[in-house]
Amino acid sequence: MTTKKKYWFCFLIIGFVLVVDQIVKIMVKTRMQIGEDIPLIGEWCRLHFVENEGMAFGMAFGGKVGKLILSLFRIVAAGAIMWYLIRLIRRNESTLTLTSLSLIFCGAVGNLIDSCFYGLIFNESYYQLATLFPAEGGYAPFLFGRVVDMFYFPLFEFDWPQWIPGLGGSHFEFFNAIFNVADAAITIGVILLLVDILFCRKESAQVEEPATDNGQANQ
Repeated sequence: MTTKKKYWFCFLIIGFVLVVDQIVKIMVKTRMQIGEDIPLIGEWCRLHFVENEGMAFGMAFGGKVGKLILSLFRIVAAGAIMWYLIRLIRRNESTLTLTSLSLIFCGAVGNLIDSCFYGLIFNESYYQLATLFPAEGGYAPFLFGRVVDMFYFPLFEFDWPQWIPGLGGSHFEFFNAIFNVADAAITIGVILLLVDILFCRKESAQVEEPATDNGQANQ
């Protein structure tokens, strides 16, 4: 694949994931109220609308100051990932490496869009359906928007037996994180990157070593 084609390849991945991420978020934001739950497949696959201050899988971080720091960090991180992705394209890195970095980048940008702009363009979703570009203005200033999460897969749950020390009587639910398309893109990108580092590059190095040895022997 030529360098130009690799640019287009990464651009298409980033564009597609960002469009899907934002379409899903806007539909949820304008058609559901916070806390509303819609079963998709039985009870283990649901849309459950929540908003968080910006970290993946519903995690919060340190109030308003933490929110500001997190949003600024996201901007810097997204810029750094984009710069590194461009370098990898120019270095003619493998398609798997470029795919993983593209997914991580578009996932970061997808949640960054929420943090930067959703507070400006939406009103609150508590006890009402949010409106896009409300006449009264949005619910938060620039960089203080909340990230929209909706996918919820509680695959199974149970109560720990009373006789287990420390856990007895408590409730356990797997998988209880609520996430969005951007979170999924980051997770898949990290997994692909680990596969690339731990397996694909190692195999490539093992293939190249004999060739190097043979070349030295011939000399």
